[in-house]
Amino acid sequence: MRLPGAAREARNVFLKILAQVREQYGFAVVGYVIMPEHIHLPISETRKGTPSIVMQVLKQRVSREIQRRRRTLVPAGQLSLRFGDGPAALPQFWQRRFHDFNIWSAKKRAEKLEYMHMNPVKRELVARPRDWMWSSAAEYEGKGSGLLSVDFEW
Repeated sequence: MRLPGAAREARNVFLKILAQVREQYGFAVVGYVIMPEHIHLPISETRKGTPSIVMQVLKQRVSREIQRRRRTLVPAGQLSLRFGDGPAALPQFWQRRFHDFNIWSAKKRAEKLEYMHMNPVKRELVARPRDWMWSSAAEYEGKGSGLLSVDFEW
């Protein structure tokens, strides 16, 4: 399935910034799946800050970078799309909060990874989990590495 260029770019921006935030705050990325309207991102505890701070920083940096890129792509004199109110308004980029879940065993970790890696298949975006470019599934299947390396040991 071909995705619009802006959607592809937004997912790539997210992963690039996630790598920077991971380095800065010192946490392991256990896996990831970037879906059209949500993400799955199991991470370890952080060396610096808390998971809530990490998500706040990640969301702010991604939003700022996407807004910056949109501003530079809109030709002078052309109105950019606004989020705004009313029936024609665009939805906000991020949900107000994130839903956390503690993974306490290897069995639960495998269960959560299976669930999140199957999301693109269930949505019929791809035929196999490893085919979704914005996922750690290929790395877990030993079929190559994704756009962001995962931390198998954490």
